[in-house]
Amino acid sequence: MTSPAADGAALRREDPPLVTGSAHYTDDLAPPGALHAVFVRAPLAHGRILGIDPVPAAGLPGVAGVFTAADLDLPPMPAGGAPEAMARPVLATDTVRFLGEAVAVVVAQTRAQALDAAEAVEVDYEPLPVVTDPLAALAGGAPPLFAGGNLARERRWPEPSRALEGAEVVVRARFVNQRLAAAPLEPSASVAVPDPDHDALVLYTPCQAPFWVRDTVAELLGMDPERVRVVVPAVGGAFGARIVTYPEQVVVAALARRLGRPVRQVDGRSETMLAMTHGRAQVQDVEVAATRDGRITGLRALLVADGGAYPGEATAMPSSTRFMASGVYRIPRIEVAWRCVATNTAPVAAYRGAGRPEATAMVERAVDLLAARLRLDPAELRRRNLIPARAMPYTTATGARYDSGDYAAAMDRVLEAAGYDQLRAEQAGRRERGEVRQLGIGLSVYVEVTGFGSEYGEVVVEPGGRVTARTGVSPHGQGHETAFAQLVAATLGVGPGQVTVVHSDTAAVPRGEGTMGSRSLQVGGSAVAEAAGQVLDKARALAAHLLEAPVEDVAVFPGEGLGVAGAPETALAWAELSVAAADPSRRPPGMDAGLQAAVDFELERSTFPFGAHLAVCEVDTQTGLVRLLRHLAVDDSGRILNPVLAEGQVHGGIAQGIAQALFEEVGYDEDGNCLNGNLSVYAMPAAADLPAFETLRTQTPTPLNPLGAKGIGESGTIGATPAVQNAVVDALAHLGVTHIDMPLTPERVWRAIAAAG
Repeated sequence: MTSPAADGAALRREDPPLVTGSAHYTDDLAPPGALHAVFVRAPLAHGRILGIDPVPAAGLPGVAGVFTAADLDLPPMPAGGAPEAMARPVLATDTVRFLGEAVAVVVAQTRAQALDAAEAVEVDYEPLPVVTDPLAALAGGAPPLFAGGNLARERRWPEPSRALEGAEVVVRARFVNQRLAAAPLEPSASVAVPDPDHDALVLYTPCQAPFWVRDTVAELLGMDPERVRVVVPAVGGAFGARIVTYPEQVVVAALARRLGRPVRQVDGRSETMLAMTHGRAQVQDVEVAATRDGRITGLRALLVADGGAYPGEATAMPSSTRFMASGVYRIPRIEVAWRCVATNTAPVAAYRGAGRPEATAMVERAVDLLAARLRLDPAELRRRNLIPARAMPYTTATGARYDSGDYAAAMDRVLEAAGYDQLRAEQAGRRERGEVRQLGIGLSVYVEVTGFGSEYGEVVVEPGGRVTARTGVSPHGQGHETAFAQLVAATLGVGPGQVTVVHSDTAAVPRGEGTMGSRSLQVGGSAVAEAAGQVLDKARALAAHLLEAPVEDVAVFPGEGLGVAGAPETALAWAELSVAAADPSRRPPGMDAGLQAAVDFELERSTFPFGAHLAVCEVDTQTGLVRLLRHLAVDDSGRILNPVLAEGQVHGGIAQGIAQALFEEVGYDEDGNCLNGNLSVYAMPAAADLPAFETLRTQTPTPLNPLGAKGIGESGTIGATPAVQNAVVDALAHLGVTHIDMPLTPERVWRAIAAAG
């Protein structure tokens, strides 16, 4: 898709269509003659399918068909990192494994007719034993979800274990990083339009990686990928949950081909909450070894990751947690074992941070526990163990190679901005006076890993002098169009409004990896920037030829074009240059026609943004109510291209990080029923529940890409959560409270106070 250009590099050019309602989402698309699909979803968490009777539904008005797995006869989804036996069928075949799994699909003339018919499909189930707790799923005698058991993948500790050798002090704890729903405001949706004459298909769907979706749909439908076009309209949020290809997308595409008509499918809110992948869901048993003077000597952890019913994508999350288990600290020995297990719950996949927030939460809570054991101020213990800036690049015990960073500077800046010493003095006064509302101060110093792989970027100067930039990344709110237009405009000396950014359409861009892992600017932006640089080099050579001047004397005159340095009257406009580039008689010998360049930029190694967050909260010791008073963040994502976009990413990330700490959790009962499968009971905070954020930043450029940029999309989520959790526990430490698992709801906090006596 393309976006109309808008002048002004600082403001988000994407916003006017979104705020005026003129943007088109998938649900806004209504191809002529489109049918409507509604899925029949399992009402229980685990059961054997004894039979499906479509007859009562098939005879209802407007119904064009009722389809089961046997009718569609499609192969299962890719198993990812799990065994092939755990691959997910596009529609449940003989067994359902989580509440909301699609069993059949009804297609009708209207959505209302399809909804009525879906309720009329009769499915006979034999209930099977349910397991929703990942630890219970590993226990002997646990109900197996698959013939081979529930363990999807594991990494064991080395033999013998040496992480705790020579320790003078060891702290041990179990932390639960709870299950979360991505909960984008736009529900899941797909619109498939067939082209029977050419055995082709167009699929409109909100996703983060259109080429990945295209390839998976083509593979399962037995089609040439070039005959499947994926177009991503405006996307109402993604947060990692729209990286994977969903069975529903495959089914809608298959139905469109089978019926020879467009097929639309839009989930309801509860369907999206139940069937879209969840995030986090990790139990962490951690041990930290140290000397009595506070030098950390080792860390050992066992992670149990809940992968849900089909854990293929979830197997990557504990591996990422292990990779980042050193955090910002010099820890010479680290041993992290992990197991990813199947349970009768919605599948787990990436959610803003994808394994890295879990690592930071684990390490930062453990460091606070160690500080309490050693009776050291949490900031002082951190200072004694931070990796120094002079040690960069630094390789951790888990093999992560940090490119650049000054962790002490970030921590010192957040402490100074917060007035740390004054806060501690106020806290001491409240404790001495025995006030009901106690003050808590929580610190988190983090590092995360961002960016991977290669990305496509192309820049073309059109005949009229406008510029088109194509990118393989696919935005869902970050501001890519603004950023990439700004990059091209700055290089070529044109206004951002002269640059059209093309993305999110596999027919308009030749290839791309997509948007995830905070990779867009540093990988995709670097590709576009390098392409723009190559176009400029070609244009300078052309201008030098036309002006009969040395290439080194040709300069960019912003808003005018290219001309001889110091002589703006010689400037040739981009429109004139594009015409000359198309004329063989005007080009220098050996120059290709046109002003364009395409680049596949490959990131040599991942980059490591970092920062420090500090939360100040008030806890009512009689009711357990937590009130977050302040949240300060110092984030370093390398060189900042657009401060407005960076600020937006930080604000959104902090909000989601605080939400995990205080509000959000997806829960299941022992029968596998979801306890909060809609927004009336899923505690997503509103703006009024959050304080004004105090954001600062440092800039430590990375040498790994030409922009010096690191990722920023997930930083706020990673730094905020443990800062808030640490603050709440800190407020109650003098009462004997040492740890409270998230979310820190009033009831949970009150119970911790009561248990501490």
